[in-house]
Amino acid sequence: MSNVRYDKASRLYPGSTVPAVDKLELEVADGEFLVIVGPSGCGKSTALRMLAGLEEVTEGNIYIGDKDVTHLAPKDRDIAMVFQNYALYPHMTVAQNMGFALKIAGVPKADINARVAEAANLLDLNEYLKRKPKALSGGQRQRVAMGRAIVREPRVFLMDEPLSNLDAKLRVQTRTQIASLQRRLGITTLYVTHDQTEAMTMGDRVALLQDGLLKQVGTPAQLYNHPDNVFVASFIGSPAMNLVTASFARGADDHSGVAAIGSFTFELEASAAKAAIVEGQPSITLGFRPEDLRLVEGEAGLNVDVNLVEVLGADAYVYGDVAQADGTRKSVTIRTDGRHPPKRGDAIVVAISEDHSHVFSTKTGLRLGD
Repeated sequence: MSNVRYDKASRLYPGSTVPAVDKLELEVADGEFLVIVGPSGCGKSTALRMLAGLEEVTEGNIYIGDKDVTHLAPKDRDIAMVFQNYALYPHMTVAQNMGFALKIAGVPKADINARVAEAANLLDLNEYLKRKPKALSGGQRQRVAMGRAIVREPRVFLMDEPLSNLDAKLRVQTRTQIASLQRRLGITTLYVTHDQTEAMTMGDRVALLQDGLLKQVGTPAQLYNHPDNVFVASFIGSPAMNLVTASFARGADDHSGVAAIGSFTFELEASAAKAAIVEGQPSITLGFRPEDLRLVEGEAGLNVDVNLVEVLGADAYVYGDVAQADGTRKSVTIRTDGRHPPKRGDAIVVAISEDHSHVFSTKTGLRLGD
């Protein structure tokens, strides 16, 4: 088994009072592709390097299978790492770069050649085996780095922002190749990125970190459709989820309540209303994604003053602001028909899809209700 488990693993750098990774509890199943995502400085690369043995684990433990690897040297962990900067030897050919670790390990030359040939075939590198890295494009160099990891036949792949040096078009192409390759090989993979599009399109599951803390882990659909807190709601999705402060009034019983933003009122789902009543706060945070708003006329809705319109062909993104319950104004984004969008300066009314709204505590930021 090549499952990976972080058991309350922490990393506190000398001279710091706040852990870079704080009591991380996370399990990756055998053969799973897990993406660790988050903003810069959230601890995602540190978590990966702790697993690789490149960073000391200050507290807690890390396991690969049933083996505690917390204090093992990197070479004894049976992992292979793909770095952001490729880390290829410039004086070696592609074939030599891919087989170098095996050569150092004393693997017979015939076996090295066979493994390199197999990996080159998987990665479409056959015609480049005699070239040196300077004669390759960025995407080709990244595939060589992947090949070097593959030939080692490790229990776990670790990838630290491997696509960040590629241009946008090549990133899309290469991320598809990496995801497809991982599923063919079936090797447990932890992949770190700051790009939420990579996270949502590549991973079986996504782990989102903030300030060294795990905020939520689940499938891409779970994080998008059911964020556990305001941070996850605002980070996952492009454009981001709209989050607006609304006043809250209890209904006739313990399972009903109404949110209000100006003259617009919104009846909460029973579990969210019950949770808001228990919390006892006068306001809540109402979340709704740009695609879950629609322009209306003659219906109740949110009054939005349009500041900017971006037409992207079939769709248009309308950027405006609304008056929140506390009197301040908040920017919102609406996705609408690109053929008949409103204009800058228009005052429009939008309705929220009740089936796709989200309710959070204004005090804790946590989700209210199911």
